[in-house]
Amino acid sequence: MVSEEHRRVLDPEQDAAALKALTHPLRIRLLGMLRQDGPATASELAAKAAESSASTSYHLRVLAKYAFVTEAEHRDGRERRWRAVHAVTSWNNKAMEASPDSRAWVGLSRRAQIEHLAASVARHEADMAEGRLGPEWLEPSGISDLVPRLTAESLAELLETFDRKLTELTARDARDPRAAQVVLLTAALPVAPCAAGAGPDAS
Repeated sequence: MVSEEHRRVLDPEQDAAALKALTHPLRIRLLGMLRQDGPATASELAAKAAESSASTSYHLRVLAKYAFVTEAEHRDGRERRWRAVHAVTSWNNKAMEASPDSRAWVGLSRRAQIEHLAASVARHEADMAEGRLGPEWLEPSGISDLVPRLTAESLAELLETFDRKLTELTARDARDPRAAQVVLLTAALPVAPCAAGAGPDAS
């Protein structure tokens, strides 16, 4: 579980402008790259994102205005480096249901996470194929697509258990030189039963 000091919790009323700032897809990508790969300059991020440095500089300044990123260090005569202020952006789903704008932002954020997963799959495959990761990573890596039947209470308990175990293992491996960054996305998306004849394969 990410500590509260490293988590940014967005409120749809107090952070309406910040939410609007994060609706731009490039800003979401820039924030994600800084969180995953660490501090970088606008030029470095531009090269990764296939954008101009003028564009990334502008969007980084917008992210800084709403306290998503900040200057990492100042080097006289050198380009400014940026870092993410928080490791995670989260929100309360019930609070986000309060307005169409906040509901739309949640959907946008989730789809951005799916895009990040797709990019991470490609990066993982390339890193394995080109030897940047050792063979010990081959077996434990992968994606599971499970559809268990759970109550709302059991699903909440499952996610809390997962968070506790992740916190424990992250602390244990913090100083282990063998540890590598792992892109770990969790999804908990209950779906209602399909009506007879209205399933995804119905004609």
